Amino acid sequence: MKLIIAIIQPDKLEAVKNALTDVEVVRLTVLDCQGFGRQKGQTEAYRGHEIAVNLLRKVQLQIAVNDEFVEPTVGAIMNGGRTGAHGEIGDGKIFILPMEDCVRIRTGERGIDAV
Repeated sequence: MKLIIAIIQPDKLEAVKNALTDVEVVRLTVLDCQGFGRQKGQTEAYRGHEIAVNLLRKVQLQIAVNDEFVEPTVGAIMNGGRTGAHGEIGDGKIFILPMEDCVRIRTGERGIDAV
């Protein structure tokens, strides 16, 4: 089992959800978050003064999958989250973490049956 954490642009969320549905990944958690990488934020004018906005709005997806769904899930996120054919700085990151256990609260199922 793996936990996939993806940070994507907010405007790509619907495209990523559709791509995940196409590969039969239908369970995910979505969180609003802020951050920056190579973009290094941006500058905006507020009441005539330029101010630096260091954090940009992003969306974080958390998806628990069985091992056989890791590559299809990563591929779907990349296809839905990439800007243009080759992508652009700021499209996001995908982290794949080992997941030791999972428990379904309602039934008490554990492991791959709970995912």
